[in-house]
Amino acid sequence: MNSRHPNEKRSARLEFRAPPSLKADIHRAASLMGMEDTSYALSVLREHARSTIDSHERSHLSEADSKAFLAALDTPAEPTESLRGLFELHRSTRGDAD
Repeated sequence: MNSRHPNEKRSARLEFRAPPSLKADIHRAASLMGMEDTSYALSVLREHARSTIDSHERSHLSEADSKAFLAALDTPAEPTESLRGLFELHRSTRGDAD
């Protein structure tokens, strides 16, 4: 599972010490996947990093909040007089005809 850009070279380094039991587990898992230890570890790290990033970039709403949000989209409130005035000001400063 290599999802890096084809022209991207491995130039950045990650160095850390791991317990021998973890190294053994990585080696065994890599062997089962037919991969080298480093390739296996990098693929797992990338997958987990992307999952973490993805979960933090999404908004999570409760079911009640989700329903309220969708209802608000279906029936938006009428603009207030202040907002209408701001729309008019925007149109007049941009020179929009409509």
